[in-house]
Amino acid sequence: MTNHTPCLLVPIFNHSREFAPVAANLAELGLPCLVVDDGSDAANAELLDEIVTRHRFITLLRLPINQGKGSAVCEGLREAARLGYSHALQIDADGQHNHQDIPLFLAMSQQHPRAVISGNRIYINAPKSRMYARKLTDFWVCVNTLSRSISDSMCGFRLYPLQETLQLLNTSKISRRMDFDSDILVKLVWRGVRVIEIRTEVVYRPEITSHFNVLNDNIAISWMHTRLFFGMLVRLPKLLIRKLEWTQTR
Repeated sequence: MTNHTPCLLVPIFNHSREFAPVAANLAELGLPCLVVDDGSDAANAELLDEIVTRHRFITLLRLPINQGKGSAVCEGLREAARLGYSHALQIDADGQHNHQDIPLFLAMSQQHPRAVISGNRIYINAPKSRMYARKLTDFWVCVNTLSRSISDSMCGFRLYPLQETLQLLNTSKISRRMDFDSDILVKLVWRGVRVIEIRTEVVYRPEITSHFNVLNDNIAISWMHTRLFFGMLVRLPKLLIRKLEWTQTR
């Protein structure tokens, strides 16, 4: 049986105040938690240190400068593997994800230890612009994977099998900012990793500052889709054969 020793993985940048109640909720799960501070300012770093001191289940990895969400998650995945964990459940620090669904992700991962278990968001109070952007991105993800198995490629509530994921990180360049979630998912699918989605509520809180840069991040996401499209064309024969084999075994 495949080893299954998961940890929580929380990338954070200047959301220490919002993370304080999140940490208290996560403590009830009895799981180890790795927090990656992506170069937060002095005030947030100090508050984060206080939170970590209060909650001994948290291990803190601090990056010297802000490198972007993707970089923080990648560094966290590598550190989780170094610490001996087999899986890492990425969850946001600002409290928008439904912590009550974490046991569902873990149970599904135990049944399918080599799969990525990814959230499929049920929007609560989400701005329409985010919903439209998601639909556009998910259309291109379907094209670039030749599959309809991924309905929400941008959800940051996701459980990674570390062995398969680190094999990808060690051999491929992955986007480092807000284009990370879709980019890594498509490239994992290209490597034959299965993606299983779980419906989960996401509450958008307008009082929390978003780190999404409308201009720069949308440009980065558009360029990511372009790169992935041509990458899909190169892999087209292999992807078609895999799709045929999968269809025949259903």
